[in-house]
Amino acid sequence: MTSSSASNTATSNMTASTLGATAAILVGAAVHALAIGLLYKTKQKSQNNALSGKDHHHHHHHHHNHQHDHQDGSTCSDSIVITLPAWANDFYETHKDMTFTTEEEMMKVAIGLADRNVDEKTGGPFGTAIFECDTTTGVCKLFSIGMNQVVTLNNSTLHGEMTAIQFGQKKLNNFTFGANKTLGKEYHLYTSCEPCCQCLGGTLWSGVSKLVCAASKFDAEAIGFDEGPVFGKSYDALESAGVKVVRNVLREEGAKTLKRYGETGLIYNA
Repeated sequence: MTSSSASNTATSNMTASTLGATAAILVGAAVHALAIGLLYKTKQKSQNNALSGKDHHHHHHHHHNHQHDHQDGSTCSDSIVITLPAWANDFYETHKDMTFTTEEEMMKVAIGLADRNVDEKTGGPFGTAIFECDTTTGVCKLFSIGMNQVVTLNNSTLHGEMTAIQFGQKKLNNFTFGANKTLGKEYHLYTSCEPCCQCLGGTLWSGVSKLVCAASKFDAEAIGFDEGPVFGKSYDALESAGVKVVRNVLREEGAKTLKRYGETGLIYNA
């Protein structure tokens, strides 16, 4: 082979090698860009879905989802999304501008939430309404709502009381409802049924000034629910901490909702 032919062959081989490397780089870049595009599109879709139902009552609690890979290939998310049923915003809008002065009036709102949750088949037969009350006039307005979402959202902590507390503190932008006491505002929690052990503790730590219950622990347990270790002294602890406790307000109405759910609904203990 002549030196010219060898040179041409070397040049040809170099060109082929360079083209191959360039093609590999381009393909790699294209795959990387496609992966980034798909990830961005997926995150955008997730964010849009979560924000589509957002309103001034914080219908969704949403944070960006950042997933971390584990050695076994699984992923975990560092955020969760808590939602209320689609009908909840209309319910809140209907009641938000009303003024309330009696325990019975406010309890009807809590029981109304439980009833609607049963009717819509969106959760268990428990509803909670938290009211912002003026300590001077005694006039109260609806502040936040919650209903049982345990099965709906696969989250054992999302009882009616806990849901209302979380949405209320998000709206208040504070970890305690006691933050506005110096401004003459208190927050009273009304629940369609006496709280389970979790929610009694949650109520204690929430900073509300008053707990008002309709149906009793025995009414809930009569249809198969387990309220956990709740005792008379449990309520004494709330009173000692400055939380006024009132029980059996519209108890029959609250118990009626439980019984209705007990005929057809899923009984779970979580």
